Amino acid sequence: MQYLVAAVVLVGLLGLVNLLLTVGVIRRLRSQSLPPSMPVEGLSPGARVPQFAATSTSGEPISDELLSGPAMVGFFSRGCQPCKDLLPFFVERARGTSDAVLAVVVADPGEDSAADIERLAEVARVVTEAPQGPLQTAFKVNGYPTVITIDARDTVVSSGHTMPAEVKAS
Repeated sequence: MQYLVAAVVLVGLLGLVNLLLTVGVIRRLRSQSLPPSMPVEGLSPGARVPQFAATSTSGEPISDELLSGPAMVGFFSRGCQPCKDLLPFFVERARGTSDAVLAVVVADPGEDSAADIERLAEVARVVTEAPQGPLQTAFKVNGYPTVITIDARDTVVSSGHTMPAEVKAS
């Protein structure tokens, strides 16, 4: 009888260990199967506008002082399809606002971005720079398109790959 009780206890303990290991494996598989979260592009909401200086395509000096007040900053890359898709919406929004608008066209040297620059220059101050240029670094932009909105206190309101709802003065 003692052997039977010992065998039942042993089988029960092995079953409990097996159950704990199975739960651990399931938790591990669930954590590894979650899709990676999309990083926020550009400065995070609440961040201050960084200091920067650049020259527009028309030769005008551009700095962070230009963006004091409600503003919208767009970063577009010559070769990306989402940039081509978002560009008309950016131009339309820029045309309808009295806020400062800055557009940064990212292109490798030798790439022809004249059409994008011409289209954006109608509604915004345009700066061109190579990938990983000073404005992209200042605004922490690594993906395109990226649109950043700034409020009247020089604080980033939104940042992302789509057009924000609206730039509001506050």
